[in-house]
Amino acid sequence: MRKRAPPGLLTGSARRFAIEPAQSGLRAIPRGVWVLGLVSLLMDVSSEMIHALLPIYLVVVLGTSALTVGFIEGIAEAAALITRIFSGALSDWLGRRKLLAAIGYGLAAFTKPIFPLANSVGWLVAARFIDRVGKGIRGAPRDALVADLTPAPLRGASFGLRQALDTVGAFLGPLIAIALMMLTGDNFTLVFWVAVIPAFASLGLIVFGVGDAPRTQVENGAKRLHWRDAKNLSAAFWAVVAAGTLLTLARFSEAFLLLRAQNVGLGAALIPSILVVMNIAYAFSAYPAGAASDRIGRNGVMVAGIALLMIADLLLAAATSLPLVFIGTIVWGLHMGFTQGLIATLIADTAPADLRGTAFGLFNLAAGIATLLSSVIAGVLWDVGGPAMTFIAGAVFAGVALAAFIGLARWQIARSHGMDRGAA
Repeated sequence: MRKRAPPGLLTGSARRFAIEPAQSGLRAIPRGVWVLGLVSLLMDVSSEMIHALLPIYLVVVLGTSALTVGFIEGIAEAAALITRIFSGALSDWLGRRKLLAAIGYGLAAFTKPIFPLANSVGWLVAARFIDRVGKGIRGAPRDALVADLTPAPLRGASFGLRQALDTVGAFLGPLIAIALMMLTGDNFTLVFWVAVIPAFASLGLIVFGVGDAPRTQVENGAKRLHWRDAKNLSAAFWAVVAAGTLLTLARFSEAFLLLRAQNVGLGAALIPSILVVMNIAYAFSAYPAGAASDRIGRNGVMVAGIALLMIADLLLAAATSLPLVFIGTIVWGLHMGFTQGLIATLIADTAPADLRGTAFGLFNLAAGIATLLSSVIAGVLWDVGGPAMTFIAGAVFAGVALAAFIGLARWQIARSHGMDRGAA
């Protein structure tokens, strides 16, 4: 009897799913995935309305320094990093992804009223810290729940859809904030109060609109929460983590897109438009890229996405005018749409069902550390050699990540052929 190889990390025409879905397209995606996407959209609208204005609010209204802004962001990201890995493992142990995801969204929602009420930097530090803890708690269980709810042949499309809806919120939030600031004469407090509404709508939607998938993972009834369980994660999973971390290292903070726009002459009031443009490209490419990966395999889509990052970096390195910066930003957004949901899909493809939360937590931790390192490296290069050196280095790192994923694809194909010969 011939064994069917497990889902590959970069599946192609030789690695088709044995069972095709009865339906295809958006209608086939489970309702729970749609709801989780809307939950992400609403919370991102709320968060981005605040985060797009918070640095200016801290400096202009509260009179803090840029160093204080950096300190607040550093504490916030550290909190998210620490909680990511534990929340995923805990969701595997409890067998209740929704509970932890709802706690994470709840923490974020209940911090939102602090922003308009705060009259000191200390309160804002506390609010930002708890908000990021909430983000760290919800990320891995939510992604694992998407994988639990979705049939394998629709996994790429489902992760792409959730990512697309999340990103819609990421560009709607700043747009709403800009419009409200113009209408209210720069009333920061009013904008922060309006941001509370979508946050609590998001919490209500996950509490009442989403259910946990039936649990099939712990057959013997034993609950586990041990680091030694990591040995049950396959070599294919660790290969995805390594290659995905390299890609994350190549993709530094989007703050450098803003700095590049400012560098070529974009006015301060219009700088947020860079993120709006990037996120529009991201949102409209994420679902088609995920669906394409289900039809033609992960390999081609991932390679195309990394190639887009290289092109974006080269365009931004050469940019001497705003149109070229905007074109580079659009290509950067397309790269995000092609790769971000697909990396989550690859984690789900290669992790056992009972350890999906742990798997997402481990990857999120590695990716978070890589993000911090890449942004530090980009900042040093910017100070030493200017914007062109920073983006050229990004293109080089992206080339290394591209080589890693191509090597990964070849290894997986060779591994699959070896399994087939052994089963013959």
